[in-house]
Amino acid sequence: MISVIVPVFNERDNVGPLTDELMPVLRGLPQRSEVIFVDDGSRDGTAELLDQLAAEVPEISVVRLRRNFGKAEALMAGFNVAGGDILITIDGDLQDDPREIPRMLAELDKGFDLVSGWKVDRKDPISKRVPSRVFNGVTGWASGVPLHDLNCGFKVYRSEVVDSLAIAGDQYRYIPVLAAHEGFNVGELAVNHRPREHGSSKYGFERYSRGFLDLLTITFLGRYRHRPMHLFGGLGVTAVVIGVLISAYLTVLRLLGHGIGNRPLLLLGVLLILVGMQFLTIGLVSEMIQRHHLRPRSEEAASRVKEVIGRSTDPAA
Repeated sequence: MISVIVPVFNERDNVGPLTDELMPVLRGLPQRSEVIFVDDGSRDGTAELLDQLAAEVPEISVVRLRRNFGKAEALMAGFNVAGGDILITIDGDLQDDPREIPRMLAELDKGFDLVSGWKVDRKDPISKRVPSRVFNGVTGWASGVPLHDLNCGFKVYRSEVVDSLAIAGDQYRYIPVLAAHEGFNVGELAVNHRPREHGSSKYGFERYSRGFLDLLTITFLGRYRHRPMHLFGGLGVTAVVIGVLISAYLTVLRLLGHGIGNRPLLLLGVLLILVGMQFLTIGLVSEMIQRHHLRPRSEEAASRVKEVIGRSTDPAA
């Protein structure tokens, strides 16, 4: 079954036309389908309209959050109730074209676990396009997942990808990065993008500043979540070594009769040694916490196994 998840916030004028476009596409597919609208605390009459659509269209269900929690929480709420083997996320502003769904599904069948849309001809103001392009470029370089359009909400997933996700805040933009870090095959497909006709965008420029902080978090979790000492220990050892070398140099100068009490280099050497020891301590504490959670990680490791070939399941074999 295919589950389509549509997070919405104050999209009263869009949910009706989106349903009119979406349902014929889904009913033309060979798989059964469901549509889950997640109302993220709308206050413009969207909730009442969604109730009406759910009563009229049997494939539609509505998840209503108590207040506006943000897109990440809305997506996770939709993922939790979805029953499909394949999940599709699509924005509720009518800018994503539902007619692209068959192409996205066909791309998924090429061996990908997640296919992300790429708005090649993006129909947004230049004030949004330029920062987004910079953001995508920096994120691709830092994360090692070179997608052109991480911000595109139009994505197709296999259910096992969704089961591995735990997103919060604004981290929904990094779902492809998180999936790639878990070993899933991530692809990208150019899709049609349309201008917004009703309502207004819910995101401002501040999302890029928050996105930078989220990028640091995602990069750290992806590379050092299970080996924090490799990061903190490396920084600590580097700082201590430089501090010791500076201190040794100043010691030689002192033995030669030069005064070193007023040299800023002395303060720098001592500071580097202290900071390096702090980094090493943080690394050790992080490793202790990591070891404490080692047992649950065995179950996490088992969930990453794609298949086992050539091993008998008969205990007598």
